[in-house]
Amino acid sequence: QVQLVESGGGLVQAGDSLRLSCAASGRSFSSYGMGWFRQPPGKEREFVAAISQSVGNTYYSDSVKGRFAISRVNSKNTVYLQMNSLKPEDTAVYYCAASYGTIATNQANVDYWGQGTQVTVSS
Repeated sequence: QVQLVESGGGLVQAGDSLRLSCAASGRSFSSYGMGWFRQPPGKEREFVAAISQSVGNTYYSDSVKGRFAISRVNSKNTVYLQMNSLKPEDTAVYYCAASYGTIATNQANVDYWGQGTQVTVSS
């Protein structure tokens, strides 16, 4: 069993930066591919970024590539999402996700979800 707790969301202006954190409980954190998904108001949840288990290969959606950066510190059981140059269209609830033994780029492969943290970007 893995529990994921996100933090770091908030209200910012366009062009600002935010860093989201996701703290994981339980063992074998390094065996999980970790990812971030988001759900904009009135829309379905979508993939944002992912990082592989140990090597740390990263993957991004086209809409955030070059602006967002995902990282992980396995010794702290934590994954981060650094969000720069935020836009109003980045407004969403952001969810942390964990996929055992695989990359968390597909919601169908996600084993555990966090409760979500709200990010609101004003224009």
